Amino acid sequence: MKKYFVLCLISALLGGAAALLLTKDSLAWRVAAAGEPDDRPPSDRPLASPQGGSAVAEGTRLAQRPAEAVRPAADPLAHLTPEERVNVSVYEKGSLSVVNISTRAARGDGLFPFEPATEGEGSGCILDKRGHILTNHHVVDGADEIQVTLADGSTHEAKVIGSDPNSDVAVLKIDAAPALLSPVTYGDSSRLLVGQRVYAIGNPFGLERTFTTGVISYLNRSLRSRNRRLIQSIIQFDAAINPGNSGGPLLDSRGQMIGMNTAIASNTGQSAGVGFAIPIGIIARVVPQLIENGRVIRGDIGITHLRPHKGGVQIVSLVPDGPADKAGLKGYRIVLERRRQGAFIFEQRRVDPSQADVIVAVDGKPVDSEDELRSLIESRKPGETVRITVVRGGRQEVIAVKLGEGE
Repeated sequence: MKKYFVLCLISALLGGAAALLLTKDSLAWRVAAAGEPDDRPPSDRPLASPQGGSAVAEGTRLAQRPAEAVRPAADPLAHLTPEERVNVSVYEKGSLSVVNISTRAARGDGLFPFEPATEGEGSGCILDKRGHILTNHHVVDGADEIQVTLADGSTHEAKVIGSDPNSDVAVLKIDAAPALLSPVTYGDSSRLLVGQRVYAIGNPFGLERTFTTGVISYLNRSLRSRNRRLIQSIIQFDAAINPGNSGGPLLDSRGQMIGMNTAIASNTGQSAGVGFAIPIGIIARVVPQLIENGRVIRGDIGITHLRPHKGGVQIVSLVPDGPADKAGLKGYRIVLERRRQGAFIFEQRRVDPSQADVIVAVDGKPVDSEDELRSLIESRKPGETVRITVVRGGRQEVIAVKLGEGE
């Protein structure tokens, strides 16, 4: 019995010694890891983390660390030059407003009813969420069918609601969900400078939303429309445009529309680096009238014919009881002359230009040609009064004329 007791006592002493050694080793590890002794019982100590401290201490350390800013996604344009960034920005903003216009015109006239129809391509841009589309008059002139394709690829039937051959501007209307329509933003064509960078978007040869860049080459050019009327203040630029670009927007570096591409100067019919655009100033004046009235109502002075004259233009004929006639302006006189020959008296009519007025200015702005005079008059509204400076009998006079209504 004593022998059994002694063996149990020895076993207990050995177990206690082993436990003491393990405790010292743990404490030594704790001192090495934390830098200070931990006298707490093992049951009160926090669990150790894989990084060498306690899990609670590690969590506390992470919680106390200043929050790191979320890293932004990598800039997809970081590899581009500043100029390329502008190009991309202008295209991304402007291309959603550009549309492709396809036209079809029947050519049968009764004698040849099976003659194939003619087809055409052009460009345009979205004006508003109501579905109004801007393009050139010559793009849709004579078309029996018009289709407009939007940036999402959807195609819509279009109809002309207003067109002005004098300025080569037309407005179409489509029935499309407002969510599909991204209107273009108007810029300011009155502050343009030669050398300023410009961007053209259109559909040359049917290649949708093609983007080209260039600079303004000249300002205030004159361009004749299809009906031979002179369009003033035309923008000349060198961005490449080709057949199919007509009606598309000319944009500035902010993606704002400063003009509508309308023509090229070329011996081959393709781009030679000389393009022309109608300034947004004219478009902004014409479009509201086309939407409201279907046509442009311009001021009319009531002069039917003019001829070039040194220092201005000379009035040849007037509309009877028209604005100019009522104001007292004078054209050529028809003089009736009689002469006797034997027993007969012959009457002869002769044109006398000696009394005709020569117009030299409108509201103080010099006039050198018929086109300049008509442009100045047509920029005014019916009912407005203009001051016409004329040379009459070798002296200048100023005559007020209240304008009538013309087209």
